[in-house]
Amino acid sequence: MDVDAFRAVHEHEWSRLRRLVARRRLDGAEADELVVLYQRTATHLSALRSAQPEPVLLDELSTLLVRARARLTGSRYTAWRQLAHYATRGLPAALWRLRWWTTGAFAFTTVVAVAAGVWIAGNPEAQASVFGSNEDIRRLVQNDFANYYSEYSSAAFAGRVWTNNAWVAATCIALGIAGLPVLAALAFNAVNVGLQGGLLVDNGRAEVFFGLILPHGILELTAVFVAAGAGLRLFWAWVSPGPRSRSGSLATQGRAMFGVALGLVVVLFVSGVIEGFVTPSGLPTWARIGIGVLAELAFWAYCLLLGRPAAAAGETGDLEERYAGDALPTAA
Repeated sequence: MDVDAFRAVHEHEWSRLRRLVARRRLDGAEADELVVLYQRTATHLSALRSAQPEPVLLDELSTLLVRARARLTGSRYTAWRQLAHYATRGLPAALWRLRWWTTGAFAFTTVVAVAAGVWIAGNPEAQASVFGSNEDIRRLVQNDFANYYSEYSSAAFAGRVWTNNAWVAATCIALGIAGLPVLAALAFNAVNVGLQGGLLVDNGRAEVFFGLILPHGILELTAVFVAAGAGLRLFWAWVSPGPRSRSGSLATQGRAMFGVALGLVVVLFVSGVIEGFVTPSGLPTWARIGIGVLAELAFWAYCLLLGRPAAAAGETGDLEERYAGDALPTAA
């Protein structure tokens, strides 16, 4: 089929349908015309799908038909309703389904971080090779580690941390299809935290380390673990697709994990605000850590109270069927 010729022949009908859909009021004749044009356009879309896939035109006509159907049926399934549905059903269900992948990322990171901390603590040769001279170590332990959180203004620091962590999370998901880059990123971060933690604990500064890391780090690291779990789940989607084709399984999980990445932007915004305003504040250590714990509990309450029942009802975080496209039947 010549798509350009097909468009040239029927464009006037599609344009007329767009104008009718956009009108606030329709008289009887216009309403009848809307029904006729809706049916014709649906036929055009079916013909295009069966003859030659043209993603841009297919998407254009699908969107037009959705709007026309909403006008005909009187429904008002707006973008805001879609966003609310995803925030209360799709995203928490996707996060809940990732819980074991998230737990695995947490366990892997914990083992590597503790191993790095134990290795560096009480090992002067290792400390010198990693952190430099005794003067460098003293400056890091006494000043630099704590000063990092107050070097910039609270707002600027929060924004900087947020954008950086959001980029890291998105990268973990994007590179997850390869599997190993996610584990490498987790290991790198775990070693970095473990080495600094082991050094400060070994020098009697454990309260400083945990008092500055935990307020924002609990939620921030949870977001990183979720991103890593999402990336690994994407990797597994094509390694073990089940009854689906590899491309179909990857597409389904890819759409859901992209939604998770967008949700983590919000989570990391909250952790960035805590890191920028709470971590360097003059609040007592217990209060700063308590704020971090409350934020973490709120996140898991969101996953449990909304995600668990949504997942049980069949939500996956993927697009609704009418937007995800048609799927071929697959034998079990």
